[in-house]
Amino acid sequence: MNGRQSNSDMLERVVAINRVSKVVKGGKRFRFSVLVVVGDGESKVGVGMGKAREISEAVRKGIEAAKKDLRVVKKVGKTLPHPIIGKFGSAEVLLKPAAPGTGVIAGGVVRAIMELGGVKDVLTKIVGRTNNPINVARATLSAVGALRTPDEILALRGKKRTQETA
Repeated sequence: MNGRQSNSDMLERVVAINRVSKVVKGGKRFRFSVLVVVGDGESKVGVGMGKAREISEAVRKGIEAAKKDLRVVKKVGKTLPHPIIGKFGSAEVLLKPAAPGTGVIAGGVVRAIMELGGVKDVLTKIVGRTNNPINVARATLSAVGALRTPDEILALRGKKRTQETA
């Protein structure tokens, strides 16, 4: 993985850097907006935005924001428990479980979230009407948050795991 390792056992990956400008009396003031994904490579993942005059400061702010928004990725083995579509704005992301050995078939933002969340085998596709990295990241996190393991579904239905369902 090409993410930086910080001192708190969290991997971090800068996904998108955007230069934004503000026109003022003396000219233009430039700032950088950065989208950062943070995860432990096992099950926790978070996404954060940082904005500052320098990229390094924006990355630091993004990492802090991402660590405050960590979510647990529920898995069955090394893949997802079931297919799901996450939505945010006009971004829609399809996440499908894959057979062992498939790897992470995903682009940019979704790949970073899946890899840092510890998912080894998954098929993904951005099916919405946008490829805005911020909205795609939020759609992916909404899908990850809606995942349920088979044991959780059985518990919600008030059933116990039997030999046939194992």
